[in-house]
Amino acid sequence: MAVYEKKYVWSILLRLFHWSFALSIFTLIVTGLYINWPWTNTWMEGSHQFTMATMRWIHFIAGMIFTCAVILRLYLWFFGNKYERLTDFLPINGRNVKNLFSTLLYYAYLTNEHEERAGHNALAGTAYFFTIILAVIQAITGLYLLYPESNFFGSLGSIFGTQQEARFIHHLINWYFAWFILVHLYIVVWNSIRNPEGLVSSIFDGHKFLHKK
Repeated sequence: MAVYEKKYVWSILLRLFHWSFALSIFTLIVTGLYINWPWTNTWMEGSHQFTMATMRWIHFIAGMIFTCAVILRLYLWFFGNKYERLTDFLPINGRNVKNLFSTLLYYAYLTNEHEERAGHNALAGTAYFFTIILAVIQAITGLYLLYPESNFFGSLGSIFGTQQEARFIHHLINWYFAWFILVHLYIVVWNSIRNPEGLVSSIFDGHKFLHKK
């Protein structure tokens, strides 16, 4: 009979990042798609409601929360606990490279070998790393579109080209996050079924259940 021990893995800051990031992404996707294609304008035009302004306001608030969440995660990359830092999950050493490929095989049902880890496995960690990089680009392009007259955001955002080009990049990354949510939820459910480590509950209370050694 397997014996498990309860281990504290995710700090309150990591959990705060996760939920603010998740909820702001969902809100930004919904409002962003409406801003791109305001489908209610044809039948609400001329009414007392100003739906586009409301959507833009919600998008702005969610965008600020999103940006703060990204900054918090960048901080935890370097100053979080040992499970939250880049060095624990990026494939920059032999242990993580091995874990990256073994996890790929495990997810593809090509092996039953699975290295139990308290923090992220290397595959998930790498995916999250690139997601945060895209989140930084999303925040910059969003602020560039919001404050085109600002010298700082204008100069920073101009590395992505004109405002129209930055808007296109912003829109594409919006779709990336839509697919990211679906894949993330699938993998979380899949892992919860295959491995009774408390993956879902850990993002609420910070604890996982690992085999006792």
